[in-house]
Amino acid sequence: MYGTARGTAYGYSLFEAEVYGTADGGPPPGGGAFTVVAAGDIAAQCTPSDSGCAHPKTAALARKIDPKFYLTMGDNQYDDARIADFRAYYDKSWGAFKDKTHPVPGNHETYDPAGSLAGYKAYFGNIAYPQGKSYYSFDEGNWHFIALDSNAFDQAAQIDWLKADLAANGKQCIAAYWHHPLYSSGGHGNDPVSKPVWKILYAAKADLVLNGHDHHYERFAPQNPDGKAAADGIVEIVGGMGGAEPYPIEQVQPNSQKRISGQYGVLKLDFTDSGYGWSYVAADGSVKDTSPKYSCH
Repeated sequence: MYGTARGTAYGYSLFEAEVYGTADGGPPPGGGAFTVVAAGDIAAQCTPSDSGCAHPKTAALARKIDPKFYLTMGDNQYDDARIADFRAYYDKSWGAFKDKTHPVPGNHETYDPAGSLAGYKAYFGNIAYPQGKSYYSFDEGNWHFIALDSNAFDQAAQIDWLKADLAANGKQCIAAYWHHPLYSSGGHGNDPVSKPVWKILYAAKADLVLNGHDHHYERFAPQNPDGKAAADGIVEIVGGMGGAEPYPIEQVQPNSQKRISGQYGVLKLDFTDSGYGWSYVAADGSVKDTSPKYSCH
């Protein structure tokens, strides 16, 4: 992300080019390239028999894109993430590619009467706890991905783990994802619980943060943890349109570049060894927004 962003991602007018990669259906250009689909706030308590049920539609789109893997940014299952509801709803849509999914929990996963994150852990198992905790990291290509539990940002154990994980990272590019966004123009607004984590990530030259919680799509220009535009800043995306009822835009935040409410969809993120870009693809397959191209720090 040194300097300014370069152009718009790929710039193809064809749906196939924007959603699947190049105009001939091949992968995006660049060495080590791979595609990821991401969304948060997913499985409302409804099924495909309900024409207004969105999560089966976003799941069908996500599966059609056929990425390297999937990321979820919390509130995977509503309303209180019981294991019975995961099996009845999430499993019937996004569960089709569970084994290729790297999830994180949201606040609704803490509401389970059986205990905080009980249904979430029972459903995802080692997929959500690959390192024995509700937060973890993994690598793909030249990228280091960090999955965090923003319900527990006040716990020293996770913060200490994050610092150690970043210190041990050998990849050039860093993306982190969790539920509660530090910056958002939606109904929940800015959530300061994430600011200490942003400071740690910014010091480590992280590139990208993905969040949910507010049920809309929004992208921000690179900014520092204090919300000041900065060429070496972190790019944040709110992608909470996976299937839960949309929230309106309420107070536009500084550095917010694009906001879409009321249109369910997924993020299609294209990564290379030295950069990234993305599209916001609506459930009907239309591309609603295409980001600039960014280079890693």
